Amino acid sequence: MSFTIFMSRRGGNHAPEMEMQVDSSIIRIPPHHYIHVLDQNTNIARVEIGPLTYIRQDNERVLFPPVRMIMVPPRHYCVVSNPVARDDDNEALFDQSGQAKLRHADLEIRLTQDPFPLYPGEEIQKVCRERCSSYSGQALMLEMFVTLRVLLQDVTPLQIVYPDTALRLQSASSEEWLVSKVGAYLPGAHEEVIDIVNAFILTDKKALHVRALRPFKDAGGRDRRTGEEWLVTMADREAHIPSVAEQVVGVVDVTTLSSRQYCVILDPVGPNGKPQLGQKKVVKGERSFFLQPGEQLENGIQNVYVLSEEEGLVLRAVEAFNDAESAKRSRRSGILRRPGDRWMLRGPIEYVPPASVEVVLTQRAIPLDENEGIYVRAVIGHTYMLNQDEELWEKELPSNVEGLLASGIDPLADRSTRHANVVGCPRDKTRVVTFRVPHNAAVQVYDYREKKARVVFGPELVMLGPDEQFTVLSLSGDKPKRANIIKAICLLLGPDFFTDVITIETADHARLQIQLSYNWHFDVKNPADPADAAALFSVPDFVGDACKAIASRIRGAVASVQFDDFHKNSIRIICSAVFGFDEKLAVRTSLHFNQNNLVISSVDIQSVEPVDQRTRDALQKSVQLAIEITTNSQEAAARHEAERLEQEARGKLERQKITDQAEAERARKELLELEALRWEAELQRLAKAREQELSYKKEMDRMEVEKQEQLAQLESQRFKQMMESLGCDTLKEIARAGPELQVRSLNWRMDPVLYRTSRLGGPGMT
Repeated sequence: MSFTIFMSRRGGNHAPEMEMQVDSSIIRIPPHHYIHVLDQNTNIARVEIGPLTYIRQDNERVLFPPVRMIMVPPRHYCVVSNPVARDDDNEALFDQSGQAKLRHADLEIRLTQDPFPLYPGEEIQKVCRERCSSYSGQALMLEMFVTLRVLLQDVTPLQIVYPDTALRLQSASSEEWLVSKVGAYLPGAHEEVIDIVNAFILTDKKALHVRALRPFKDAGGRDRRTGEEWLVTMADREAHIPSVAEQVVGVVDVTTLSSRQYCVILDPVGPNGKPQLGQKKVVKGERSFFLQPGEQLENGIQNVYVLSEEEGLVLRAVEAFNDAESAKRSRRSGILRRPGDRWMLRGPIEYVPPASVEVVLTQRAIPLDENEGIYVRAVIGHTYMLNQDEELWEKELPSNVEGLLASGIDPLADRSTRHANVVGCPRDKTRVVTFRVPHNAAVQVYDYREKKARVVFGPELVMLGPDEQFTVLSLSGDKPKRANIIKAICLLLGPDFFTDVITIETADHARLQIQLSYNWHFDVKNPADPADAAALFSVPDFVGDACKAIASRIRGAVASVQFDDFHKNSIRIICSAVFGFDEKLAVRTSLHFNQNNLVISSVDIQSVEPVDQRTRDALQKSVQLAIEITTNSQEAAARHEAERLEQEARGKLERQKITDQAEAERARKELLELEALRWEAELQRLAKAREQELSYKKEMDRMEVEKQEQLAQLESQRFKQMMESLGCDTLKEIARAGPELQVRSLNWRMDPVLYRTSRLGGPGMT
């Protein structure tokens, strides 16, 4: 409800130092307004109420202009301090001098009434307010501050307690309790509603973890001590309202295990409700349960070990126990396991390890082909499962061998991909090291325990034993040959070739650098003979040794001949030096090294370059002269050929010109004939057009003549019909009407009187 309070600042305080004088001697007071007038002789103020025209005396002073009276709307009140004293008839009391009697330091509540003024000294302490009403479901909180006088402190609403809720109340002494009775509850004057507590709804999936804040007896009638924790589940009650002595720690979700799952509970709660510290409890599904306070799962929910025939578990005993599972499988009365014992449990089986057993690892049978193996006891060719006392052994290889095996390319095994960038997968060191020996190749394997070597010829798969290693070949390479350039495991038996660059000097001291290529192969007569097989690897660097031996033979042979002879017969000199002569003084076809059965089958001279600058200049001059002669002869031949081709081209061009001109004339003749035919056709068209146009003109003229003739006939016929319709008499009258009218007009103009009469419309108009 809105309302207006009509009061001025002066009406609320009439202290003389705060008054304002009104200088006018005549003051008009409207209705429902009032003023305070001070008699300066007696120093007494009085109230003048309108409507009134007030004349101020000389000894009087008006303290403030007219202000509106106090109006209290319905259902409102105001508080007046220092109210005026009243008699039994509610009339204001005055003393003998006319001063209004006031009840100083007192308050008066004035309810709805007629507008009233404030007497001098009265003040409005509270503006008009709506009166407080207590509805159904509410109560007023009052405070007595003076005898028989109360002060409104607050309006307390009625509290509704719904199902599964409770009111948490607190008294003035800070004592707390719950009110859970369903219905309306009106708190007392010394009670305060702290909170509305909602119940926790418990299901088969949720439980409530609570802690006791102080000793009390719970809803189930059980005594609880301070700090004690427990679970409230659906088995206890469907809804739980925590009391003031309980603290909700959290909501615990149910732990559900399927038929293929289990879990290990650490520090499980015993039948007496106390946690068994340091103990473990194995729970296997199917099952659903709540973890009690203090319990936790070790490694969460785990799957049951389902082992096939090719799988097994390596187990270790944590504490002593009687192994009934192993006893049952071995059909024994009982097996006692002591702490630290290890054993293997083989499938097929579904196994849940008890609390006193630790699963060390899961073993799976390793399937092996006849060309595969693992390093345990060098098991090769069949499926094998490690037992509890075995483990895989990692075989270490030299770094150079690891590099060759990891690259997948042996420098001597495949020359076509020797420089390919191939990166293999990391080697499983527990697997037997294998190497595929290509066709027409050999690999030597040395056993350090037996101190024996074996040579494997390809195609074959080499499988290293635990104490065996490959013999790594370190061969010379590059041009000229340098030692330890090529590292390889496999030795190719050829045929193959290698190239070398050597420097020789002739008898006349001409130094030459020649590049030679040798074809070679190994002559293995009986690969099954260990002596012949071992001879292949008897020379560590057969390439370098062969190149050195051949180079020494060539140098010795060339040193005894002149440069010109060597230049003319170089291939014969080198071949005879390398291969030598037989009994018939014929050059042999090959060179055989008996140490390792290496055979050099042929020698090819790829290039010969002088090393001495003078020899090189002389050779260069001769070469340049030969090149110049060859060039001049080639130029002359080319020039003659060019001239011949030019003459042929010119003849062809002339013939082509004549042929083109004849074709052009023939085409021009055909063009003229076509143009003549076209003009004849055009003339015929024009003649036909002129003929058609003339015919058209003639026809149009004829039609125009016929039209004019028909129009003349129609006009004459119309005139004739018109004359016949008018008649002779009418025509005569028409003929006479003109002259007669002229005569009359002439007569009127000659007789003015008659003319005016006729102009005025008089009788002369006839």
